[in-house]
Amino acid sequence: MPTIATIDKGKAFDWGRTSSDYATHRPGPPPSFYERLHALGVGRAGQRILDLGTGTGLLARQLARQGADVVGVDIAPEQIAAATRLAQEEGLSARFAVAPAETTGQQDASFDAIIANQCWLYFDKARVIAEVRRLLAPDGVLVTSHFSWMPRLNAIARQSEEMVLRFSPDWGGADWHGIVLPMPKWAEQDFDLVAMFWYDEAIPFTRDSWRGRMRACRGIGASLPPEDVERFDREHDALLRRIAPDDFTILHRLDAHVLRPKSGGGECQA
Repeated sequence: MPTIATIDKGKAFDWGRTSSDYATHRPGPPPSFYERLHALGVGRAGQRILDLGTGTGLLARQLARQGADVVGVDIAPEQIAAATRLAQEEGLSARFAVAPAETTGQQDASFDAIIANQCWLYFDKARVIAEVRRLLAPDGVLVTSHFSWMPRLNAIARQSEEMVLRFSPDWGGADWHGIVLPMPKWAEQDFDLVAMFWYDEAIPFTRDSWRGRMRACRGIGASLPPEDVERFDREHDALLRRIAPDDFTILHRLDAHVLRPKSGGGECQA
C-alpha cells in the first residue's frame, strides 16, 4: 500500500480496498457543481477532459453524460475496474486506465481540461504540474476541486469523525475548518487563476448510505484490516441509531479553482 509522509503520519492506505463501498455509497458532487463548471467553460460537449485520480469514475461519467470526451486515470486497479464497469453499464464512452497522475501515458497537448477532484493532496506537486503542462492543449485549464462534509456545522458528521479517530488515531481528515483560499498556495508560481467558486449544499443520506460513506473514507476502509472495518461499522451503526433519523442531510462545502498554466512556467513548489 502507498504511504505519503505528510498524510496520516505516513500510515499506509489503499483506495482499491474501498472500491465496493466507494462505488455504491460515496456520492459525487451534486448537479449544481457541474452547472457552475459548465458556466465556466468546463464540461461542455466535445471537450477533451482528463480526470486525474478518477476513483470509480464519478466525475468522468457525469462529464461523459454531458457529451465530453473523457479519460480517467487512477493508480488503483480495483477503482479503474469499477469505473469501467459502471460506465459500460450506462453505455457511456468514458475511457479509463491504471496510471499515476504524474505519468499518465497520455499524448502531449491532448486535453482541453484536466480535473482533479478531492485528490490533489495525494500527488507529487512538481511532477504532476509538469505532466499537466505537457498534456494541456493551448489555452487548456486545470481544475482542482473538493466536495467535503462540514463537521463543525453538522453533529452527525462530527460524531462519526470522532469514531473514525478511535479506530484510526492518525487519520488527518477530521475537523476540517472549511476555509477555501482564493488561490491555492501551490499554484501561485505556475498558474494564473481563471475563476473560482465555493458554496455549501446539504447532501441527502440514509443511515445505511452514511455508514457506507464512512467505511469508504481513508481512515477506515483504505487503511484498516477487514476485521477492524467490520467492528467500526457495527459501532458506527449503533451510534447512528442513537443520533440520526432514517433520512438526513450532511452539509458539504464544494469548491473549484480553474487555473491556466503561466507561459514559460515557474518553479514548481512541492
